[in-house]
Amino acid sequence: MTYKKGDRIALVYTTDPHTQLKPGDEGTVQRFDVGLCMLYVEWDSGSRLSMLLDDGDEVTAV
Repeated sequence: MTYKKGDRIALVYTTDPHTQLKPGDEGTVQRFDVGLCMLYVEWDSGSRLSMLLDDGDEVTAV
């Protein structure tokens, strides 16, 4: 899947054990690095945790 700045997404799953984000939390895509398959997100909660889509993190479009 390709993402562009401004797309709204919701967290399905993250491999990060230290985040307070929970499945269903929503955010706005800031950038998508195709080479790294890294999604830079500004979460509505204030978090800026990036999603590593090739390493198990999963999001869905809202």
